[in-house]
Amino acid sequence: MFGKRYHKTVSVSWIVLVFVLIMTGCMPDDKRANQTQSSAAGTGQDESSDSKAVTIIHSLPVDTLDPHLGWIALRAGVTETLLRLDDNMQVTPWLASKWEAKDPVTWVFTLRDNISFQDGTKLDAAAAKASFERGIADSKALAASLKIASIEANGQELTFTTKEPHPAFPNELVHPTASIISVAAEEAMSKEAFNQSPVGTGPFKVTAFVPGKEITLVRHDSYWDELAKLTDVTIQFNADANVRTLAYQSKQADIVYHLAPESLERIEKDEELTVQSVTSLRTHYFTYNPASTNVADLRVRQALDKLIDREAIVKEIMLGHAMPANGPFNATLPFGNKDAAQMLDQAGTLKLLESVGYTKGATGKLEKDGKPLVLKLIAFSGINPELPLIPLLLQSEAAKVGITIEIVSVEYPGEYIKNHTDWDLSTASYLTSPRGDGGSFLHSAYVPGGAYNPTNIHINNLEPILKELNKTGDVAKRHALTRHAVEVIQEAMPHSYIVHPNILVGIHQRVSNWKPGAEEFYIVTNKMDVK
Repeated sequence: MFGKRYHKTVSVSWIVLVFVLIMTGCMPDDKRANQTQSSAAGTGQDESSDSKAVTIIHSLPVDTLDPHLGWIALRAGVTETLLRLDDNMQVTPWLASKWEAKDPVTWVFTLRDNISFQDGTKLDAAAAKASFERGIADSKALAASLKIASIEANGQELTFTTKEPHPAFPNELVHPTASIISVAAEEAMSKEAFNQSPVGTGPFKVTAFVPGKEITLVRHDSYWDELAKLTDVTIQFNADANVRTLAYQSKQADIVYHLAPESLERIEKDEELTVQSVTSLRTHYFTYNPASTNVADLRVRQALDKLIDREAIVKEIMLGHAMPANGPFNATLPFGNKDAAQMLDQAGTLKLLESVGYTKGATGKLEKDGKPLVLKLIAFSGINPELPLIPLLLQSEAAKVGITIEIVSVEYPGEYIKNHTDWDLSTASYLTSPRGDGGSFLHSAYVPGGAYNPTNIHINNLEPILKELNKTGDVAKRHALTRHAVEVIQEAMPHSYIVHPNILVGIHQRVSNWKPGAEEFYIVTNKMDVK
């Protein structure tokens, strides 16, 4: 459809390999065309003969660079983790050269001996221990995912003891919020200053940060691994998909995330621009307010689920760059739900609502006890281009059966629903299996207090399954338990899963030795180069 320069990468089924390894250890066109050594557009840096720079635009603005509270420090190549995912989504060594489980609650990691932080201090086990203690104290989500009881440091050997058997512990260590930072550097400066310019072990250092707008980075010339090919990187943030797409078309940026699908054909006509459509590990879904009387009855939630036209969202909004969702995990994963996704079913919706007591009033609206069914939906105002459009399609289908849906757009729905109760359903979008396993998302989204559970959803009969999952290391058994957990969740329907979207990333042809990953972790790397 999009010619030779359009690439679609399907890269999910191999994720099963992850768990097997755990237990075993902007510039004008005429200048851009000939540019091989220059400063990034708009950075205001002086050009020099040995400089190489790129500009990246991402969709999600950030207000802090604190590595333990967000992903951007790792995405920007400032921080690194003990372990990482390789191109095949296998857990591999990074800052740690090896690891092993001494028993179900004891994990020992050996740190590489040649690594220093960007301030010149050595990375040893004591420094890593201080980083984890800082992260656990500052981030409830990190503390919940790691479940650490104690940490011991001895030279380059770091030993974790978990509060309970935790077979997925190595998986959790690849997450960006498990980044290793220099606590000594933070103590030498104010916490606020550190949050604006954290000190990690990565190939790039922060030179400036404008919250919500831009990060500028410079190569760390004493990096422990291969020296970065680029000298300068600028990461800009813009929540408007159309603005991002126009910036890419006008070549103000080299790499742009989450392009507007309807613009792909126009982009494809430019010989210098390419687009990659990457099968992601993300799921878009609606979450229902457990405190709302409007959606308290399971039959109402089931009725609304039948109004989601997933096929239309895939074909008309995503233009084929997505899959209908039948659960939190992509159906191609070994622990994904293999059943077909719910189809649009207006008759089924009406039947369910009639069983609750709703009838059509004189105006054609559904009413119960003389009160019309009016729902408040919290939607994203930007970020991914499809997220503001999906609620509009649901609103249209709901109107056809007599339901009024009022849409309120906010920048961060998760924050809104955490702090308000005056809503009925909300859009949500999360990476549900970036670590190669479903356990982390199940705990984050369905255990009260979880990072993805702002309304403290509780599901009867789920806790015993998750407890069994927590102590099970066998891969096949974990997959079976995950599928069972999803069945229990679907019966309660706290969420309506919509689609698994692809990541649409624009990459200028001058960029080399780089591709976007399904995990969405590693963006700025030491391998990235320009022609």
